[in-house]
Amino acid sequence: MRAALRARLGWARLALRGAALGRVPGPPCWSCGAPLPSSDGPPHFCPGCQALQPPAPRPDLFRLMDCDRSFRIDPGQLQQRFRSLQRAVHPDRFGKRPPLELSGVEPAKETDCDADSAFLMEVMEINEKLAESKNKDNLEEVETSIKVKQEELTREVTAAFERDDLQEAKKLLGKMKYFANLEDKLKAKKIPS
Repeated sequence: MRAALRARLGWARLALRGAALGRVPGPPCWSCGAPLPSSDGPPHFCPGCQALQPPAPRPDLFRLMDCDRSFRIDPGQLQQRFRSLQRAVHPDRFGKRPPLELSGVEPAKETDCDADSAFLMEVMEINEKLAESKNKDNLEEVETSIKVKQEELTREVTAAFERDDLQEAKKLLGKMKYFANLEDKLKAKKIPS
């Protein structure tokens, strides 16, 4: 609490000093409280903790996309700028942990075998059908059964997360891994190497 108060007071002092010099700093970093330069341009990161900062409420889109204020905009330049911004703020760059980990539940591992015997039999049967499939119709039948099961498991996982039943979500995610593996095998069978 005191650290947050100190950070806010520090930001207020900087704002007053900056105002006296004709400069107004932006709001403090949401993560560490460090003062940020005022910017409605491209997404920026805190110089102290490298946290991505939220955009301004009404950003200048021309400035954000590094374009001239004109009706005629170079589509190639716009697309290039869009992709560079997309790469800069992509979630993979920030190493988000899955919801289960955030709640203290270990995610299912490949070796976890909480699956019931009926489920394992179902997976084995689909695996056998896949191995024995010689024509396109059989492969399409297997593909349909895999998709139907994946959709069913997705609905069940969603419901488990909504009920905040993380142990059930973990179990269902483990089952989904089996079907993801089956899907990979199906793709490999459909595209011979």
